[in-house]
Amino acid sequence: MSSRRKALKALTSLPLIGGFLGPSLLSAKVMEETVAKPLARDFFKELGLRTFINAAGTYTSMTGSLMNNEVTSAISYGATEYVNLDELHDKVGERIAELLHCEYATVSSGAFGAMTIGLAGVMCGMDEEKVAQLPDTSGLKDEVIVQEAHDIGYTHALINTGAKIVQVTTTKELEKAINKKTAMLWFLNANTEQGEIKWEEFVALGKKNGIPTFIDCAADVPPVENLYKFTKLGFDLVAFSGGKGIRGPQSAGLLLGRRKLIEAARLHTPPRGTTIARGMKVNKEEVLGMMVALELYLAKDHKKEWALWESQIKLISDSALSVDGVETEIHVPPHANHVPSLRILWDENIVKISKDDMRKQLRDGHPSIETVGNKEAVGITTWMMEPGQERIVAQRVKEILTNA
Repeated sequence: MSSRRKALKALTSLPLIGGFLGPSLLSAKVMEETVAKPLARDFFKELGLRTFINAAGTYTSMTGSLMNNEVTSAISYGATEYVNLDELHDKVGERIAELLHCEYATVSSGAFGAMTIGLAGVMCGMDEEKVAQLPDTSGLKDEVIVQEAHDIGYTHALINTGAKIVQVTTTKELEKAINKKTAMLWFLNANTEQGEIKWEEFVALGKKNGIPTFIDCAADVPPVENLYKFTKLGFDLVAFSGGKGIRGPQSAGLLLGRRKLIEAARLHTPPRGTTIARGMKVNKEEVLGMMVALELYLAKDHKKEWALWESQIKLISDSALSVDGVETEIHVPPHANHVPSLRILWDENIVKISKDDMRKQLRDGHPSIETVGNKEAVGITTWMMEPGQERIVAQRVKEILTNA
């Protein structure tokens, strides 16, 4: 009789024989009759890589966030069948637009990819000759107006199209900069407080001059309301990262907004091959994973999750404060990574360890813990931790500071 049949026979007789053999003998009997399953491979260990507790946040260098089981199940399901890629994008785009109460949507290769294809769609429209022409912008509107305080490294996603960035500071400068070559006005939500022109005025300036407006909200979930807020405010295009707060695939994102602009953006994406975004492919697995991640995120109890984060941060803060000479600041950034966060500070004449060395000891210890900060403070968030890890972090923080 095969081992499999023996195992099945043993399992079907459990109600009868359990009382005679007892739990320990029964377990041994079943184990003898069953073929042991091979252990799952520990790929990171095989490769000599250390995993860590993420007390830092959704940084790409730290591989963003962890996906829920439902998301990885959707990804696995996507790997089992063939499907037409354009049709899948069409259907998922409609589903996401329905969920987020906007005109249309598409899954992009991160927020960065959404910026590139969004601008490309604005520049070329539905003209396939122009699509194939980029990054040669001859004869196209190819200037993007950006507030100086918003012109950070990520605007490279815009110049990938061949476009040029035009910096302004004031409303007057913006209106003066508009000309026949102006393709778009671009806004970085993370730097809202640093720019003089705010959301409503920015949108109004775009509408007044007939120029599309685009807002980059890559790290601006939570709060969940942001997923609806900016399309309702009137921005023509909105980008979100998929692998941060939404906990979708790290290489995916969302482009939301006006249907005709997103349909034009799609002309630059695979399966089409002679385009600037051919390398920004989003495969069927990621498309499904992003859709399911969004469904799960919208269904969450966000108040309960926020209360959990607050309690976790307070636990770590209290642990650090138990060490003489240590101070803490609990804060919530107004935009981007809008979650309860902690700064740990101390006088290095009293607690004799630098902030850099503190972070290094946390990173080099067991388990490894990644944090952020600078020479003034060690920064910690808990929203990317697994439940219970906050206790490990609290203990290690106290231990290192006490020993110093």
